Amino acid sequence: MTKDQVCVGAIAGSYGVKGEVRLKSFCAEPGAIADYGPLATEDGARRFDVELTGVIKNGFSARLTGISTKEAADGLRGVALFVSRDMLPDAGDDEYYHADLIGLTVADTGGTPLGRVKAVLNHGAGDILEIDRAGGKGSVLLPFTLAAVPTVDLAGGRIVADPPEGLFD
Repeated sequence: MTKDQVCVGAIAGSYGVKGEVRLKSFCAEPGAIADYGPLATEDGARRFDVELTGVIKNGFSARLTGISTKEAADGLRGVALFVSRDMLPDAGDDEYYHADLIGLTVADTGGTPLGRVKAVLNHGAGDILEIDRAGGKGSVLLPFTLAAVPTVDLAGGRIVADPPEGLFD
């Protein structure tokens, strides 16, 4: 994946026997996944137009161009779907695409390097930054809140963090 691609969803398997798939959307507005034009696999080898056919538990049922059998749909289980960054709307003030945060350096409010953002996680209670600690000392999970992360400087490629006491010890 490059910074020019953003993961907007994933295929969770087949839905029914006529080639529909179970589609998980990672979009802020879940139904918008079908509005971004053809979605591509991470390597760009395959592209799919998406037609949402229904709302199901944990996502949508959908038809993808070129997929017409249950076996073909099952073969796509676990495939992440990407869209070109320029197809997405601009993030609002104090909003960020996860892809923009990954790779940023993290320093504390005194300028001491803490590490680099490895991933952005969300298990339902809000975003969490997984930070690979400086010096190869493993990773740390930092809540992505205004209190813990007062500054995100995308242009400068850095985050200023005010982590809870003892988190990086």
